[in-house]
Amino acid sequence: MGLFLLLGLFAVCVAIGVPVAFALGVAAIAAFWFEGLPLMIGFQRIISGINVFSLMAIPFFIFAGELMFRGGIAKRLVNFASAAVGSIRGGLGIVNVFSSMLFGGISGSAVADISALGSILMPVMKEKGYDADYAVNVTVTSSIAGIIIPPSHNMIIFAIAAGGGISISKLFLAGVVPGVLMCVCLAVAAYIIAVRRGYSAEKFPGWTELALSFVGAIPGLFTAVIIVGGVLSGIFTVTESGAFGAIYAFLVTLVVYRSITWENFKIAVVQSVRTTSMVMILIACAGAFAYMLTFYQVPARTVTLMTGLTENPILILLMINVVLLVLGMIMDMAALILICTPIFLPVASSLGMDPIQFGIMIMVNLGLGLCTPPVGTCLFVGCAVGKLPMEKAVRTIWPFYLAILVAMMMITFIPAISLTLPRLLGV
Repeated sequence: MGLFLLLGLFAVCVAIGVPVAFALGVAAIAAFWFEGLPLMIGFQRIISGINVFSLMAIPFFIFAGELMFRGGIAKRLVNFASAAVGSIRGGLGIVNVFSSMLFGGISGSAVADISALGSILMPVMKEKGYDADYAVNVTVTSSIAGIIIPPSHNMIIFAIAAGGGISISKLFLAGVVPGVLMCVCLAVAAYIIAVRRGYSAEKFPGWTELALSFVGAIPGLFTAVIIVGGVLSGIFTVTESGAFGAIYAFLVTLVVYRSITWENFKIAVVQSVRTTSMVMILIACAGAFAYMLTFYQVPARTVTLMTGLTENPILILLMINVVLLVLGMIMDMAALILICTPIFLPVASSLGMDPIQFGIMIMVNLGLGLCTPPVGTCLFVGCAVGKLPMEKAVRTIWPFYLAILVAMMMITFIPAISLTLPRLLGV
């Protein structure tokens, strides 16, 4: 009965429009009260949910991403991507994917990716004869590269949700190859659609222009090198690398590019505080909710249920992916990481799946949820930036969904894609 109260009250709160973070907290406290547990323990679980040193990296990563978004780094990355791959048939679609791979790997934010790159590339693509739905769909689906390619604050959330025993450095490294793989799949889809629609190719600007655009992009690209390289080399902890990355991003936009204004800096600070507050409240309340899930033995029961339905590991992993895909359509990604990781990670581990591989799988899966209706944040933002009704975008976005699903299945069933790089570098 207590479990029904926990899940039912949470579902009702979400259905009537209560923010997910507060819905988690209300449901958890109600379950504590129903079971006769001291409410003080519930509030202690909420506080202890954010009393984790690694979480200090999240505001730094968010602030660094905001500075790069407001500071003009995206424009230089687009120039480099355009010079490198723009001459391919339908090249601006591939430029879009390539730019997302570069910028997403720096900012770590899918929404920032869409806002920054979409505002630059979508008008250009329309001017060059690309359909609006194509421009929006490429931008929206490729934006989730920022979630997979490090640094990513969602990986830190996953590490915490998994019990804190997972190396964030390994997660960062494990996301590189899957992120590139997903972008390659999206680039192939973008190329095929461009050929079918008869989009033209851009003229190759020449090796000199390519070299100059690369040099211009180096200071921005070096942000990711500092953050990830500092962690992997042992020079920085994850938190220290986030702080140094934020300082470096500020200096690059202020001194090197000279593109950050005082107004944009204030906006970056305000947005960073707002986003960080939302994330931290969510993590805090999810801590108490996850405690009650464990109290009701939901992870153990889920393992028993799924293995009782079938002993085929392929079918069980497919079931997990389907459940995550459905939930990703109706709930926020960070909340789902915090709720679903304690439930499904034991199931995956019982099948012999490495927790690092499971982490990357869940990132790709829930990232796709950001691009799907009815609650796809990236889809809403992309349609708003591209001035396109969402129903028109959804009609033609399915080839890009298919490309992400192909990459996700490969990541799910081929461990080497996620695990080879961490093992080679001995992290």
